[in-house]
Amino acid sequence: MLNFSWLTSLVVFAQENDGGGNVLSPLGPLPPILIIIALFYFILWKPERKKRREHEELVSNLKKNDRVLVMNCIYGTVMNVHSENGDLTVKVDENSNTKLRITPGAVTQVLSGPEISENTA
Repeated sequence: MLNFSWLTSLVVFAQENDGGGNVLSPLGPLPPILIIIALFYFILWKPERKKRREHEELVSNLKKNDRVLVMNCIYGTVMNVHSENGDLTVKVDENSNTKLRITPGAVTQVLSGPEISENTA
């Protein structure tokens, strides 16, 4: 959890020291509000937008025989990409030929060869 107590101190300091004694700044409370908006943008929105863009790129590059991690707990191999339906068929068990039909958003990672064999052993 982030601690924003220093931000509160900054806002109080800006209000107390407006430069003209008791005369209010012509901008009023606008500078502290702009600082808060800028902090939210750089701390929350920008990183989240970057993650979403990376995930969309990962999903758009999925193809048959890619080894994937689904929802951080299921390892499988992409068997079919249904572009018209917007879903995937993932084979999760070789012995019983078990397949799952999932949405592309459920894929969290595309794995290379050695990673899946180490994690499933």
